[in-house]
Amino acid sequence: MNRKHCSINRLSEHRTTTGNARLGLVLGAPIITILCVACAVGPNFSRPVSPKTDHYTAEPLPARTAATDTVGGAAQVFALGEQIPSAWWTLYRCAALNALVEQTLKANPTVQSAQAALRQAHENVLAAWGVLAPAVNAAANGERQRISGAEFGDPNAPSSTFNLYNASVSVSYGLDIFGGARRELEALYAQSDYQRYVLEATYLTLASNVVTTAIAEASLRAQIVAAEELVAESGQHLEVIKTQQRLGGASGADVLAQQAELAQDRALLPGLRDQLDRQRTLLATLLGRLPSDQPEATFQLTDLQLPESLPVSLPSQLVTQRPDVRQQEELLHQASAQIGVATANMLPQITLSGSFGGASTASGELFNAASRTWSVGAGITQPLFHGGQLLHQRRASVAAYDQAFAQYRETVLTAFRNVADTLRALTADADTLNAQNEAEQTAVASLALAQRQYTLGATSFLTLLNAQHAERQARILLIQSQAARYADTAALFQALGGGWWNRDAGTAK
Repeated sequence: MNRKHCSINRLSEHRTTTGNARLGLVLGAPIITILCVACAVGPNFSRPVSPKTDHYTAEPLPARTAATDTVGGAAQVFALGEQIPSAWWTLYRCAALNALVEQTLKANPTVQSAQAALRQAHENVLAAWGVLAPAVNAAANGERQRISGAEFGDPNAPSSTFNLYNASVSVSYGLDIFGGARRELEALYAQSDYQRYVLEATYLTLASNVVTTAIAEASLRAQIVAAEELVAESGQHLEVIKTQQRLGGASGADVLAQQAELAQDRALLPGLRDQLDRQRTLLATLLGRLPSDQPEATFQLTDLQLPESLPVSLPSQLVTQRPDVRQQEELLHQASAQIGVATANMLPQITLSGSFGGASTASGELFNAASRTWSVGAGITQPLFHGGQLLHQRRASVAAYDQAFAQYRETVLTAFRNVADTLRALTADADTLNAQNEAEQTAVASLALAQRQYTLGATSFLTLLNAQHAERQARILLIQSQAARYADTAALFQALGGGWWNRDAGTAK
């Protein structure tokens, strides 16, 4: 850019103008700065290019997962390119879960903290705009003075006592010729956007935590019911064996073995109930409540419907949708702007200043033409020697940018890995549930056969115990496999970013 158009030369061209004209020049500095925008130094930030890939996994995923005739056994279809709803948790078709998530997003202290941080960052941006405008200050003072002739080298001169009144308006403006202030403002904008994505990440994390906690609660309740049924069955078997012992059909060892089996079954319950209590406590704290103030809603696996159509964002869109990736992008943007700030600090700094007012010994004459005062000036400062400070500060800014870029790449790689792992997990979950459902049905049939055979004396008590143990384990594993499909579905929505970009402006949190 031709710097003859910059304000320092314009000031020199008008040195013969009147004081009012000079003051007008100072007030017109923002217009001059607009003309100098192209003078901004430092790199202009551009968003990193999205990874050039059209798939998440090394091998193609099946069009749909396996289906099983049990709770949570529906086949799931991966709908590549479909949009994720912003309230993705509603796909579970559970009104109690929907209400709990909405309450959490409003009442959780982490959300309130992130919202406050965003407001703070926004206000910092608005405050920084003041650097690009002239600073105008008004001042007024009055004082009574006595001066002696000795102050002027004449001790015999009569002293004088008088009042002095001053009133003035002063204007100062630092010309942002090289864009240092604008780069600083750019960095603050990036910080504000960073806090915005922190808030979105907070919403996503909390919603996912509520959903997975509710699923864990439902799973534990089902496991507790299964364990209680096993305890009841073991107790009944113990009574049968005791009866057989009295009739001579069973030994004391058989009775002790069944008592040990009953004790083992009972030992499952305290741990499961403790885990359930912990999930309920977690739900309370997610809601911003004390652990003693738990939500009224409770959850069963049958209350939840497994989402069958899973929208999967295109790989090229992932980096624009994951809040954590967008956070790192804004940190990279901020680091880029700081290079410009450090570069501008090495170049000349130009300041314009002016004042207009009056000075009089009588307050009533303060604004008379004879009392009028004004000044206008310009200054330029060029750093010459700072012991290498400015140079190394700029190099440090470049190194900070390199670090931010490496962290951005790491975050992107983690994001793609999360999606790939979750997609694979959903496929494996469906296969596992299918196999576990078959194992549970086989175990139930085997136990029923063993019980009939033992009652008729056609098999040993050890065979019956083994059948009981296999059936117990199969039932617990089946419940866990069902819960895993629900939980990993929520993990997929979280890995893909949660759909915040589809939120209507009127329903934004």
